[in-house]
Amino acid sequence: MTMKLTVKPDNSPVMLVTGSAKRIGAAIIGAAHEQGYRVIIHCHNSQQQAQELADDLNNIRSASAAVVTADLALVNDDSSLHQFVQTIIATFGQLDVLVHNASRFYPTPVGRIGYDQWDELILTNAKAPLLLSQALLPYLQVQHGCIISLLDIHAHDKPFNGYTVYNMAKAAHRMMVQSLALEMAPHVRVNGVAPGVNILPDTNSDQALDSELQQNVTNSIPLQRIGTPEDIAQCVLYLVQASYITGEIIAIDGGRGLTLAGNGH
Repeated sequence: MTMKLTVKPDNSPVMLVTGSAKRIGAAIIGAAHEQGYRVIIHCHNSQQQAQELADDLNNIRSASAAVVTADLALVNDDSSLHQFVQTIIATFGQLDVLVHNASRFYPTPVGRIGYDQWDELILTNAKAPLLLSQALLPYLQVQHGCIISLLDIHAHDKPFNGYTVYNMAKAAHRMMVQSLALEMAPHVRVNGVAPGVNILPDTNSDQALDSELQQNVTNSIPLQRIGTPEDIAQCVLYLVQASYITGEIIAIDGGRGLTLAGNGH
């Protein structure tokens, strides 16, 4: 675990977004920074992208962005978790918002589910968010801060076919949001954002969709367009500022959840 940049604190609020070097996480970081937040960009393997993002933001506003590199499996070790928390707090001296964005997503067809897939998907989508929330709670309480979790419209009553372990992990994360909203009140609010199709898989990945399938997906969305990372970021920032909302999960899916059967893409 390494910290790339140490800066002096000021009076602006601080947001940590896990898995925020690119895609949705980077969009949240950018939107928060634009609203005056100091931001902590967490990454594991995307160190170059994270540092480039931090450099861009620091060029806009000096000493406003930092990078922390860590494998979230550190939550399995008390000493490593404590060190991570101390690194986060030392970066800007406080924490106002924790956003759980880091996630692994891939199919686990029945008959081929193994311990490694179980451990990885549960870790990133349920275990790490819970244990990080617990470890950072004292600092969030001081700031009367909040936690925002990135979930999935498939985590509630509409399982994604062939993704049983992922579905289970996100469902657990959804219940975490609702449970912690009760337990952490009144000083810390906890909410969730459930994306639909807000970003397509990389074209060079094994999850890539061909043009026909992309069009079918678009046709299945009432608003007739694929969402964007910025759509998610806007909702996250809304929930951060909505001081009388806790325990809520907002679907950002263009209405797709209204027609979704849960089978296939």
